[in-house]
Amino acid sequence: MVASSFGRWISRGVGAEFKTDRGKIEHRLDDICSTYLRGLPAPIADAIRYGLKSPGKRLRPLLLLFAYRAAGGTRDATMLACSPEVIHAYSLMHDDLPCMDDDDMRRGRPTVHKVYGSGAAILAGVAMIPLAARVVRDSARTMSLTEEMSSNVLDTLLEAGGASGMIGGQLRDLAGEGLRLSLDEREAIHSAKTGALIVASLHMGALVAGADPTEVAAFARYGRSVGLAFQIMDDVLDVTSTPSAMGKTTGRDALLGKSTYPALLGVDGARKRAQTLIEDGLESLAEHKLLTQELSQVANFMVTRTS
Repeated sequence: MVASSFGRWISRGVGAEFKTDRGKIEHRLDDICSTYLRGLPAPIADAIRYGLKSPGKRLRPLLLLFAYRAAGGTRDATMLACSPEVIHAYSLMHDDLPCMDDDDMRRGRPTVHKVYGSGAAILAGVAMIPLAARVVRDSARTMSLTEEMSSNVLDTLLEAGGASGMIGGQLRDLAGEGLRLSLDEREAIHSAKTGALIVASLHMGALVAGADPTEVAAFARYGRSVGLAFQIMDDVLDVTSTPSAMGKTTGRDALLGKSTYPALLGVDGARKRAQTLIEDGLESLAEHKLLTQELSQVANFMVTRTS
């Protein structure tokens, strides 16, 4: 199994809190599987468990926790932090389907549809949307959030994962295959496809911690920067890395005729664009005295990652 560069980075001791938080997140994902999948038909439950527990960076849960703490939160928000990971995991299951990007490998192992079939992967992905909503609802109760706050947090997650966010971005990405897209068009696609759920994770953490609107806006600006930088580096690594390092097939963007950042800007130009975005995101938090070491480290990892 391929260890992500994010995991290797944490194991080198870059912040003990990273390793602790990731351990808590994995434990909570196990809890979700044991609690919420009970009674489901075996093929669906097995596909959900396989997709959700696939070894990943857990970037979205970590960002929710880091924003929560940066905004002054003190309770255990780990269960809530897993809700965007549920949405993210389902999106990967669908993204890999033959009717979408048609990929056989994800995170160093066969994709969900290769193991359980396309039908089970589709149905499991659909089932994970209400699953994420239930995780938010139950987390809100555990954290004693008000009904209004609970509703706002759930709305934030579902809007980011819906047609105006992640799903809409995926549709536009598919429609753009084989076309020569401008930089603005490419960034608009990925602000939705990749960035929306990252922004939502930060937004949710800030909301629950009681951040004011200007602070929430600062986290959103940081999230947009991190999300775009992440996607730019994904495009760069698709050109420069290997399947063994990435844990998935490389060269897919060119094969699918996608207009990528390296194609638009060159590899060096794409890296510079990612660095500029990260600097802007860090500045947004620093201006409001919200920049913590962990948020700074995650941002800088975006432009140095190797998988």
